[in-house]
Amino acid sequence: MLWDFGGVILSSPFEAFNHYEEVRGLPTNLIRSINATDPDTNAWARFERSEITAQEFDTAFADEARSLGFEIRGADVLSLLRGEIRSEMVAALDIVRTRGFLTACLTNNMSGGDGRREAPITDRDTAIEAVMQRFDAVIESSKVGVRKPEVRFYEIACETLGVEPAQCVFLDDLGVNLKPAAAMGMTTIKVLSAEQALCDLESALGFGLRSSND
Repeated sequence: MLWDFGGVILSSPFEAFNHYEEVRGLPTNLIRSINATDPDTNAWARFERSEITAQEFDTAFADEARSLGFEIRGADVLSLLRGEIRSEMVAALDIVRTRGFLTACLTNNMSGGDGRREAPITDRDTAIEAVMQRFDAVIESSKVGVRKPEVRFYEIACETLGVEPAQCVFLDDLGVNLKPAAAMGMTTIKVLSAEQALCDLESALGFGLRSSND
């Protein structure tokens, strides 16, 4: 089983993006639209592949925003990536593991976690590390040099677990990341909420993942 992290295990950063935009009087979904423009070569994509540093991302994203007539620093965007852990999704992950399924976390991320380097150790950092330790493998764009939705990213995940795509269920909150996985033969679940994801995952697996289903 393959799990995205932000937006699946963690709450979606898009909520934080929208709040930032609302407070500053910016168009709704502006940050997402900037990140979706030239999605393979923009500042976000290059940072997730570790082709640029956090400092370079700060400037590059600001340049992209400024070209559209807005002032947003990349550092501001990175500060919004700290989603909350969805305990019900972690509980489901634990159940899946007890059933004998191999698991991997597939995450587009930035070197240093949440786009920061030398971040202090906090209770949140410790909690996230405890979740990461549950996975048999963690595939990080910042380390492998490719990112979702590049096909090679999914191939690396399958090779690492020693499975075929047709044996995989993949959860992600972005349809663009699910399309190539589905084309490879994976069962895909688009995560809109924890409740919906768990319902869909239960249907795919054929057993309950919540206490009410025990």
